[in-house]
Amino acid sequence: MTATKSICLLIVALLSLPVHGQEASLMGFTEKSAATERETEAAYDEKITPSNLDEWMQYMTAHPHHVGSPYDKKVVDFMAEKFRSWGYDVEVERFDVLFPTPKVRKLELLEPATYTAMLQEPPVDGDPATNQTDEALPPYNAFSIDGDVTAELVFVNYGVPADYEELEKRGISVEGKIVIAKYQGSWRGIKPKVAAEKGAIGCILYSDPEDDGYYRGETYPEGAYKNEYGVQRGAVMDLPRAPGDPLTPGYGATQDAERLDISEAEGLTEIPVLPISYHDAEPLLRALGGPVAPSSWRGALPMTYHIGPGPAKVHLQLEFNWELAPAYDVIATLEGAEYPDEWVIRGNHHDAWVHGANDPISGMVAVMEEARAVGELAKAGMRPKRTIKYAAWGAEEPGLLGSTEWVETHADELKDKAVAYINTDGSGRGFLQAGGSHTLEKFFGQITEDVEDPQTGVTVFERRKAAEAVGGTDIASFPLSALGSGSDYSPFFQHLGIAAFNMGFGGESSGGEYHTMYDSYAHYKRFKDPDFSYGGALAKVAGRTTLRLANADVLPFEFTRMAQTLREYGDEVMKLAEDARKQTERENRLVRENAYVLAADPKEAFSAPEEKEEVPYLNFAPLQNGLGRISELADDYSAAAATELSEGQREEINRLFMDLERQLTREEGLPRRPWFVHHVYAPGFYTGYGVKTLPGVREAIEQRNFDEAQEQIDKLGEVLGAYADQMQNIIGIVATK
Repeated sequence: MTATKSICLLIVALLSLPVHGQEASLMGFTEKSAATERETEAAYDEKITPSNLDEWMQYMTAHPHHVGSPYDKKVVDFMAEKFRSWGYDVEVERFDVLFPTPKVRKLELLEPATYTAMLQEPPVDGDPATNQTDEALPPYNAFSIDGDVTAELVFVNYGVPADYEELEKRGISVEGKIVIAKYQGSWRGIKPKVAAEKGAIGCILYSDPEDDGYYRGETYPEGAYKNEYGVQRGAVMDLPRAPGDPLTPGYGATQDAERLDISEAEGLTEIPVLPISYHDAEPLLRALGGPVAPSSWRGALPMTYHIGPGPAKVHLQLEFNWELAPAYDVIATLEGAEYPDEWVIRGNHHDAWVHGANDPISGMVAVMEEARAVGELAKAGMRPKRTIKYAAWGAEEPGLLGSTEWVETHADELKDKAVAYINTDGSGRGFLQAGGSHTLEKFFGQITEDVEDPQTGVTVFERRKAAEAVGGTDIASFPLSALGSGSDYSPFFQHLGIAAFNMGFGGESSGGEYHTMYDSYAHYKRFKDPDFSYGGALAKVAGRTTLRLANADVLPFEFTRMAQTLREYGDEVMKLAEDARKQTERENRLVRENAYVLAADPKEAFSAPEEKEEVPYLNFAPLQNGLGRISELADDYSAAAATELSEGQREEINRLFMDLERQLTREEGLPRRPWFVHHVYAPGFYTGYGVKTLPGVREAIEQRNFDEAQEQIDKLGEVLGAYADQMQNIIGIVATK
């Protein structure tokens, strides 16, 4: 039986189940206010109109609208006018950010044959948007440095650290070479970063059809997947160090801001890097000799994959316009009726690499429909208790520029007033996926039991539960994943310590349009969410999240899920250290045994292999003590009891909750990247978008920096202690009711 059939059978079995969440009390609400909230949400659902999302996407994707383009400003003005018409106070904030665009792009195979890369995406039949090549940015990687290099080529698989370890085992060096790496496997900016660390002088990226092309399904325009000419654009700034404008590090890129010289900017690549299609990659890969690539490295091109180096020799020339461009943030505010100085912030970005139907407009039109419906409720007398701010961020694609500059500009006010940030980027159809702070996991789980999946008629939680069951996992509640980076929640969550969500639907809308010319309205309508019913469902999930945070009597944070999650993270890093110690002992024992054999053979020229540094026994007591205290306190808090507090006590406890996530931060940030101050969640230094939990400790162990690992354990213990202190303060208020 296929997985798809299994899921369908489980869903059919679930169709008759009641929607239990509708009968349950709401976290953070008294019985009376919960009834009012249910009425508000029922009225809200009635107002959600999927055809609005369709109409707005058609307009917003009609032309390419990258940062600084004429249509980008038209999209901004369109959204601002809509928000105003729905009753919001609207401000458009402008930040002038560094945005390099390509001036020269040249890639040639010189030996043993010759080939000049096309570096273009031709139009396809049936999609008029793909004819707008004169308005679109050509394929390139933003924040690659200029460069003119010629060298032998080496195939490095996905170009992650483990791949270079495989090359070293084979005695292959990339020193002075140009590398070609597949997309996937990690965030794109990691690939030139690691290549430069290994001595390469240039980097080429391509999407292999095994990962993102005809191996996966029919290609565009016949199907959804990447055709041979599609190229993934994207920034390669060193986001794991810090997002935002590289000329104004740590402060807003306002018109009068002091800017660094480009030569002083951090985060640019150290070598030139260029993305290409698999049409352009195939002649380069065919020209490679040397060892046959390991089986796990081989893709789906009709050829034998070799590693090199050479005899393929390539010339790569890149030159960019290093200019400032305007990033426009649309901020629409609906002032709260009771707590105007407590803000729930809901947003997504509006800029795209080209048309951006899926990324980001599918998520942006859901934000707009939510705002329209909430605005109508307010006009009808159902104004939220707390202030809601709807945000449409500019310049996200080059490096989270618009949101980061806004957060850095308004940091003090946000620390004082922000309750949470809710993000939706690209979305399609299928299963609800969400990440966020685990203090809000139980709260969000209630929401997933209240929203109906438009295809099956069961709740979005029940559909997700069925999918997990097919994979062999039984879930009792909706799981939030840990947040890494890659979208606009990052500056709120990891820089200021504001609780955050990122959510969307997917799993049944895969395709190869990401960051290509082919991410168009026509593609989205055919292959993603044809009737925008899942866009409407996303508006209902995210809208409930916004409304319940805005209307709750007591903010719906809780501790048991967080305590359990932190314990799991702690167990993982302690096991990581133990596994590293055992592995090192095994490897060193083999080194000693081999050295003994070599030394005993007079025919061998003896050269003793080097042993690895032994892994010391780290003192995890500070971490264990913090985790133990949090676990002991977690069950002492009763969300239900908190709703019975007096008005003054509720206000006091809400202020403590608003500052709760910030207790997991330290002002000096993580080692070598002080912008990231959260000590539980951060993007990985070598994974990019991918999350590293307890990052200071985990990455120090992974990099075998054990002195630093101990320092980070001690600091993490202090962070967890501060978090436990805040828990104790909150619990103390509830206990005195």
